[in-house]
Amino acid sequence: MVAVAAYLLTGVTQVSPEERVVVRRFGAVVARPGPGLWVGLPWGVDRIDRVPVRTALQLTVGYDQQTASDAAGTPPGQFLTGDQNLVNVQLVLDYAIGETDADLDDFVNHREAVSGTLSRVTEAAAAEWVAGRGVDRVLITGNAALPAWVAARVAERLPEYHLGVRLQRVSVAYLAPPEEVRAAFEAVTQAQAGIRTREFQALQEKELRERQSDALRYKLGQEAEEFRETQLRQARAEVAAFLDELAAYREVAKTNPDALAVIWWAEMGKALESLEARGGRVRPLDQHLQNGELNLTEFVPLRELKR
Repeated sequence: MVAVAAYLLTGVTQVSPEERVVVRRFGAVVARPGPGLWVGLPWGVDRIDRVPVRTALQLTVGYDQQTASDAAGTPPGQFLTGDQNLVNVQLVLDYAIGETDADLDDFVNHREAVSGTLSRVTEAAAAEWVAGRGVDRVLITGNAALPAWVAARVAERLPEYHLGVRLQRVSVAYLAPPEEVRAAFEAVTQAQAGIRTREFQALQEKELRERQSDALRYKLGQEAEEFRETQLRQARAEVAAFLDELAAYREVAKTNPDALAVIWWAEMGKALESLEARGGRVRPLDQHLQNGELNLTEFVPLRELKR
């Protein structure tokens, strides 16, 4: 009775929160219970397959530095670029098992083929991407562009294999030319990096010069505008003063015929004061008077006074 009881207890299964269980009875799937206690028929009648649906799985695909030297011929993960060069590529896939009933059934039925099939599909997608580009572009942009390309292609092709898995992320673990030519490629990469550095410095210098020229142009524009406004205000003031003087002269000329002479001598006084302020002196030239009608002045420079 103890043996019979122990045998019957083999039909009791505890399902953890991170997994699902596929129950097959004589080979046919009869249940897919979730977390909790499952009671079925004993071992030999029911077969229990535990599926870790909440566990992230990881698979390394492509070039392996440790086994590449032992491989005969072209090692896995070594691809030919579009310009007939070789590159070694190693990718890391993060995937998970689907939680739908169809995904669970597919994974249980093809569990042993998941890693191999996923590796071949990924290598085919990577080889397609590398073959369509030159070696320089592969080495420069591969770390950023290759994962997205491979993820899209693998996700598109996986459903036809019915593996029951979903690809979550692809990352590049290794991307480099073969060891025999790696030093030459690194020298080229360093030279290209130096070129890009100089281009960046030249771009920065260009932007700095443009900002300086913009600032100078703005400053000169402001100064020119201020000078223009000043000249306009001064010209308007002079015009207004002249018009006032003209109006005053016309008013005075109606009653005083000598009004123009008064204005003349007022302006001559200003001119003489300006001449004296420059370091000379002003004296009348009486010998040039004719009939007392001609008034002349002479500006005597300072050097003549010293003599």
